[in-house]
Amino acid sequence: MRSRIKSSHLACCTHESRFFVRLSPFHFFAGDRSLAECFKLFDLIHLLTTDHNIITRITKEVIEDFASENVIYLELRTTPKLNPLAGMTKRSYVEAVLAGLKAVETVEVISNTSEIQQNGLVMTRPKESIHVRLLLSIDRRESTEAAMETVQLALDMQKFGIVGIDLSGNPRVGEWKTFMPALKLAREQGLPITLHCGEVPNTSEVQNMLAFQPERIGHACCLEEPEWAALLQSSIPVEVCLTSNVRTETVPFLRDHHFVSLYKSRHPSILCTDDSGIFATDISREYALAAVCFGLTKAELLSMARNALRHIFCGDEVKAELEDKFKAMATVIDSVSYDLEPEY
Repeated sequence: MRSRIKSSHLACCTHESRFFVRLSPFHFFAGDRSLAECFKLFDLIHLLTTDHNIITRITKEVIEDFASENVIYLELRTTPKLNPLAGMTKRSYVEAVLAGLKAVETVEVISNTSEIQQNGLVMTRPKESIHVRLLLSIDRRESTEAAMETVQLALDMQKFGIVGIDLSGNPRVGEWKTFMPALKLAREQGLPITLHCGEVPNTSEVQNMLAFQPERIGHACCLEEPEWAALLQSSIPVEVCLTSNVRTETVPFLRDHHFVSLYKSRHPSILCTDDSGIFATDISREYALAAVCFGLTKAELLSMARNALRHIFCGDEVKAELEDKFKAMATVIDSVSYDLEPEY
């Protein structure tokens, strides 16, 4: 029930920790579903999430899960649902999500800049905190009018911590031209945009997406050489979802994942979970995979998370606070231990 509140986020352990993970770098993904099967499962989940209280509970539990991993900044993305039979409008859906932020008890949730300032001064907090922001997703099945409604809703509710627009959904459905008016509106009004791009082969769409120059793209799995070169030249940050890409067979084996090429090219990349419920992963696992399978050190993992600060969709005040936390962590990184035992 925790699925469909998806995330793109940074993770940093703010105190000394130890964890033990057993992973196989090449063939540990048992019971994988195809991309088409995953979207059938998403449709089923949509049928079960028609109650405002359920939406609030899911949001609360997702945040608590990430907070338990010492995540200090989280961007949740979700598609506003319209269900007249259940008395649910797109606005009431988003309000239910926002209620989930307020319901968290295990950690302090900060959802907008005003909560970290008072009379121009940054306030101290007595307990651990996590910054949470929301991206509203345009579903590729939607019409132009419905997509415009989602963007307008994001604009109307910015003060509650909505910081951007996402384009996602079944990549075999919909056409780029359908979403362009809504995405242009978001850009004109200053909303950052991230696009699910290249989940399946579609050269013309990938070209259009890269030409649009979004603030970020997700996946970038199925790019031909000219489009790959264009991506590297553009420096558009890529949200990398290792487990998701292998489980959906978008990437055949983890050892073949394009993350390696991105990392070696020093291309801006952010490790993400995609839908952690559907793909049975969490952010610790994604970082552990990068460490085990690609040989990244603790310092390199910390650097990846820290560099991602440049690409998050929040204000400078939050970035400054997070940067201070990363600086503090950098001074003790060698004392933080972990055991990663691969299984071959």
